[in-house]
Amino acid sequence: MDSALLLAKYSIGVGDRFSHQGKAQLHACVLAAERGVEVIPVWNKSNREHTIIGSAPASARAAADQAVKALRWTKPYFVDADHINIKTVDKFIDACDFYTIDVADLIGQASDAGAVEAFVKRHPELVGELRIPGVDQPFRISTDAVVRVAGKYLAAVQEAGVIYRHIQQKKGKGQFITEVSMDETDSPQTPVELLIILAAVADQGIAIQTIAPKFTGRFNKGVDYVGDLEKFSEEFSSDIAAIAFAIRQYGLPGSLKLSVHSGSDKFSIYAPIHRAIKKFDAGVHLKTAGTTWLEELIGLAEAGGEGLDMAKEIYAEAYAHRAELCAPYATVIDIDPAKLPSPSAVAQWSSEQFVSALRHNPKCPGYNNSLRQLLHVGFKVAAKMGTRYIDLLSVMETTIAKNVTENLFTRHIKPVFIGE
Repeated sequence: MDSALLLAKYSIGVGDRFSHQGKAQLHACVLAAERGVEVIPVWNKSNREHTIIGSAPASARAAADQAVKALRWTKPYFVDADHINIKTVDKFIDACDFYTIDVADLIGQASDAGAVEAFVKRHPELVGELRIPGVDQPFRISTDAVVRVAGKYLAAVQEAGVIYRHIQQKKGKGQFITEVSMDETDSPQTPVELLIILAAVADQGIAIQTIAPKFTGRFNKGVDYVGDLEKFSEEFSSDIAAIAFAIRQYGLPGSLKLSVHSGSDKFSIYAPIHRAIKKFDAGVHLKTAGTTWLEELIGLAEAGGEGLDMAKEIYAEAYAHRAELCAPYATVIDIDPAKLPSPSAVAQWSSEQFVSALRHNPKCPGYNNSLRQLLHVGFKVAAKMGTRYIDLLSVMETTIAKNVTENLFTRHIKPVFIGE
């Protein structure tokens, strides 16, 4: 099942809504390399983002290639068809070499009873007391539990297999990286469920290299993790152990690792993640996206003048259309309307006030969690500005790039991959 294209031990998904921050993002990976740690960039952009912005997968590929050439990056890099399904995958075939297959919508859909029965018969090793190296307590799994979990997830995994084989037919065996995403669902998967899911993935012949489960706690867009840190830490470590067991048991690719979706700015879980990957000598894929778009806004505001004016205009429009902008992200944002300043108040802000409200620094008295979340989902406003927004990004590139690089390296790469 080994794939010709292998994802390195450490990798980071770098979303770039408007395809202008590739060099600044890659610079953060260069800084990591200078510290002796290889972190491979994966530029991710979903069909929804392309649709909102009016871009195409080819533009994401072109931006990535341009950044790699400009910085003379000689290590691997990838372009991710993020959260694709069978209806959207074809438009990404030519431009992408990493595919995040999203089958969360099929979780809980009734699986064929015969298929569930066949799965249970095929995997007697899953029933009973299972001792997993690195997990203190054994997994105790009943036949009924395997039936229940298979019934919940088998249809989703089978669909992942259909999509995977479709991509393989188009791209060729081993010519792409596969991630299976199950994070956008209501309840987290336990380590036991993850193990059963991986057995089903192996049955489908999917050369999976990353899997994105839903973890315990809230992973809201662009802000810190909300939940029980001790429980998350235990769950994350057990998931890593379950993956290592599945690799040995089912012949899955040795490069298989956890993917943390909506990983942007989850500062409080970075130390537990780092401890776990060091303990198990495991890899991890940290997926970030909107944090770069917010650093663009911070850079514009910090530059002052026309940049600050545009940042204020974007906030005013986002505030006016907040219901529309927030609706698609309702399950991954928690905005307190009472804490959103009025556009008229923001219009009077200095550059420092705007930056303090938006930059993710909870220790700063001016930081506004609700404002940050609204602007995170408000990139549609900038998209509607068209060239007016894009042109200003170019004019103020130096200030913006500094913010993008520092955010990605100092706040994300260092604590997760380097441990500082």
